[in-house]
Order: sequence, then C-alpha cells, then structure tokens
Amino acid sequence: MKIYIVSGLGADFKVLERIEFPKDYELVFIDWLIPEKDESFYAYVERMAEKVDTSEPFCLLGYSFGGIMVQEINQLKPAEKVVILGSIKSDKEKSKFIKTGEVTKIPRMLPVGLFNTKAASVYALVRKLFDPKNPKLLQYFKVRDPYYLKWSVEKVSEWKFEENPKVIQILGDKDIVFPVRYSKPDYVIKGGTHLFPATKSKEVSKILNEVFQKNG
Repeated sequence: MKIYIVSGLGADFKVLERIEFPKDYELVFIDWLIPEKDESFYAYVERMAEKVDTSEPFCLLGYSFGGIMVQEINQLKPAEKVVILGSIKSDKEKSKFIKTGEVTKIPRMLPVGLFNTKAASVYALVRKLFDPKNPKLLQYFKVRDPYYLKWSVEKVSEWKFEENPKVIQILGDKDIVFPVRYSKPDYVIKGGTHLFPATKSKEVSKILNEVFQKNG
C-alpha cells in the first residue's frame, strides 16, 4: 500500500527523512505547488490531490500545514488511514496566535516582500516558533517562494474544518505552533518541539509502525 506524504509549510522531506516507515508500504511524496494568482484553497487542494491514485487503497500522512492539506485531500479522495504530525484536526484547535491572524486578517495585509528569505524578522519568528534551540532550522525549509509562503500563512489562519475522529494525531508537548493543550492527540511526543519528526524520529517511527500495522 502507498502512503502519500505532504510535508510542512515551506519544508521539503528532509524533516521526515529520519523516520523509519513500515517496510511493506511505498512512500509517495507530494511536493508543494506554487499557488496560482487568486487561486482558491479548494482549487489548490484539487491540484495537490491529482497525484493520489484511487485505483487502489492508500494512506495519507501530513506534517504541520501538510497535516491540514492531507485532511482536505481526504475529503476528495478518502484514504484508509490519515495521520497528522504536528498539526491540528479542526479550526477549534488553533492557538490564540493563529486565531489572532484569522480575526485581524493581518496575514492577508502583510506585503509579499516580508516573506523573502533575506527578511531576518521572518527567520527570527520561524526559529522562535519551530525550535529555538536548533541552529540548523532553515535546512528543512526549501520552498521559499515569497508568494507561496504568504498564501500559506493566510490559508492556515483562515482554515475552517470539522474534526474527523478517524484522523490519527501526533503532537509534541513543547510545540508552540500547535500547542498540545488545545488538542486531544492520540499520541504525545515528550520534549517534542514543532520539529519533532526530525529531532524525535525514533519515537515517531515506533508510533507510525504501530499505527500502520494496525488493522482498521
């Protein structure tokens, strides 16, 4: 069976490379697409879902914003299992920080230039949120198109979704992007920041093997 995987906002699959998935699954990575001008979120999800082959059973796994994306893809192309890492099941689990962006519409008003990789303020914010002790943080973030980054931040802050109880959620207890106190995750990674798939890969691998080997 295939597991279709979507990584985090701006992240490539390096953040997940240390995870050991069950040997009898084939991994298929879905790369982030650059949004078309004025493209709706639904239209974007449809494009992201094109790579998913529904002629045979499959699973979905997403990290961070990728967790939101695979839940949306699951609406169009239902999977056998949906697993999200460092992500949320519904808009009710958003942190106060993200809800502020939703209410004030600040992300929509921010200039695209602010998301340029040379903008030190953006790097400082990302480092503070994701993993303040990790000096190699930017090695995980390869998709740096300013328009894509601004669009993604907008969509996360605006996202509305009803929780699907079948989605399996794994969160780190030190994650301040999606704090564990706003959710009821199936698994909690002790000492895990938002980058826990990279920094706590052994714990994550053990859980994923358990999840994917379990029937039903």
